[in-house]
Amino acid sequence: MAVPNEAEFTHKLPEKFLSRKIGVVTVTFGSRDVLPDFFKSLDQQTYRDFMLISVDNASTDSTLAQLYAYQGFEHRVLANTRNLGVAAGNNQGIRAALDAGCEYVLLVNNDVAFGPELFQQLLDGLFEHACQMTTPIMYYHDRPDVIWAAGGYFQPWLGYRCLLIGKGEQDLGQYSKPRLVEHTPTCCVLIKREVFAKVGLMDERYFVYHDDTDFMLRALKAGQRLYCLPQSKLLHKVSSLAGADSAFQVRYGTRNRAFMLVKFLGRLLSIPYTVAFRMCYLLRFVAGKDSYQRLRLKQSSWTEGSKIPSNWWPT
Repeated sequence: MAVPNEAEFTHKLPEKFLSRKIGVVTVTFGSRDVLPDFFKSLDQQTYRDFMLISVDNASTDSTLAQLYAYQGFEHRVLANTRNLGVAAGNNQGIRAALDAGCEYVLLVNNDVAFGPELFQQLLDGLFEHACQMTTPIMYYHDRPDVIWAAGGYFQPWLGYRCLLIGKGEQDLGQYSKPRLVEHTPTCCVLIKREVFAKVGLMDERYFVYHDDTDFMLRALKAGQRLYCLPQSKLLHKVSSLAGADSAFQVRYGTRNRAFMLVKFLGRLLSIPYTVAFRMCYLLRFVAGKDSYQRLRLKQSSWTEGSKIPSNWWPT
């Protein structure tokens, strides 16, 4: 399915029909074990003007049954008959939220847990800092004092490589002040409706991984401001669904890194980065850090990503 262009979202609903309603969008796939904590966190929210939009990507466990059974408040379930990927699933949820008149969209994973003030804090942050997006500090669920992401930033000189701020650091108050950041994983980010008019939706060609990096880079280039709020905290069960450093992660992470380089730099300018990345993969093999099978997977995945048509939107 083609990703919509900006024109689809330039229409504005009359102000009297808009509210501060949040469309909470989550994409599920084999999420049976993580949903109870997610639902508990939703139930405890002090801010109640929100609707949940769950997009299921053809789960084969009890995920869909749990979604249909959950009736804490307004809840819409979109059940796909095949796995369309995280990017396409988020797009389905975003469209549904905008069509329902939501003024804000909260993209959030379901392998997370968070306190009762999160929604209110993220919403208040938009007004307090005059920004278009807010995100919490995210911690490892099994190490709640260790930061996973306190926002992130891009390194243009390294092909727009994205790094997470504070990753692996124990929280000693070093990020205790709200700060303007360039990136955040869409594990949890509150976005004003207007952002989608300026930036568009997720690029579905990524399927999963780097789709959020792509979106945040486009938002940054379009002048959209993102604040990380230290008072807002979220616990993330990192890699609970795909598995840490799994073949799936390696394939799509490598594939999409190559695609993103070609997309934003063009084929000619991306050549030096391609050479550098491929040499790094080879050196990891020589150093014994990767098996021969892992080396072959990375090299073939890079080739796959570099061959994806790099026109801005798919046709």
